[in-house]
Amino acid sequence: MNTDKESFAGKCVLVTGGAGFIGSHLVDKLMMSKGVVRVFDNLSSGNKENIVRWLNSRGFEFRKGDLLNKKDTEKAVENCEVVFHLAANPEVRLSSVEPDVHFDQNVVATYNLLEAVRKHGAAKSFVFTSSSTVYGEASQIPTPEDYAPLEPISVYGASKLASEALVMAYANTYGFDAVIYRLANIIGPRSRHGVIFDFIGKLRYNPCELEILGDGTQAKSYLYIDDCVGAMLFSYARSNRRVEVFNLGSEDQVDVTSIARIVIEEMGLKNVSFRFTGGVFGGGGWKGDVKYMLLAVDRLKSLGWKPKLNSVEAVRKTAKSTIEELG
Repeated sequence: MNTDKESFAGKCVLVTGGAGFIGSHLVDKLMMSKGVVRVFDNLSSGNKENIVRWLNSRGFEFRKGDLLNKKDTEKAVENCEVVFHLAANPEVRLSSVEPDVHFDQNVVATYNLLEAVRKHGAAKSFVFTSSSTVYGEASQIPTPEDYAPLEPISVYGASKLASEALVMAYANTYGFDAVIYRLANIIGPRSRHGVIFDFIGKLRYNPCELEILGDGTQAKSYLYIDDCVGAMLFSYARSNRRVEVFNLGSEDQVDVTSIARIVIEEMGLKNVSFRFTGGVFGGGGWKGDVKYMLLAVDRLKSLGWKPKLNSVEAVRKTAKSTIEELG
């Protein structure tokens, strides 16, 4: 373990996107570890309610700002030893109709942040949340970190891969450590996008019929948020190379039709009919949708980590919490 990274106590830590789903759960853990946490978020997809418990706490600072604004970004990085870069547009489907959104909010935003760190920051470590979508339709399942070639099939996946390359180049050129996480589908409380949230919304509108994008056989890995944040902090403390890349997901898959059945059960509904859209490119939900995804997490497991919940357990727990949150 890298003892310099073992504790956040007294360190200034910047979390971009810290009012978002994953970011706010990370903030919870950092605040409980006595870090000095600065959240930088434009609240486009994040919600201040996610961090309301910390707003008046000692050692916590919230700054509303946008990574596309260079001056705001430069001020945000000042005096921060560790940067967790989670800010991004999370809607993969959007990239098929508005690719400029993902280019700006993922690639340009990451570049601006890295430039701010280079010019004005004191950061020794830069942590970036990438995505399983960088692999595209991988021929090797489970897919390891050294899989090649990386051929994303969505602009979202391409924007994450481009951002990874920028992070790697800046770390090697300007002398700070970087940890990159290629995330599976992360789910849990506070999430307001993705298949579970969409299904609940559709069933509230029409409890008799559920539209399912694609052919329903799409199967992917789902990881509960507590497992995700725990793995990030656990492996960050144990990273010793200039640049580390970790897959982060569960060790199994669940298909979309099974997720639909779980949501229906948790909502207490009966006799719901399914209407499949048929999908594109062999049954995917939309252009750019990777139909089958399962990440190899051997690298993380070799450090001593493994997920507490499998995909089905994570989906059921998330369905319950989301239904409760929506009231």
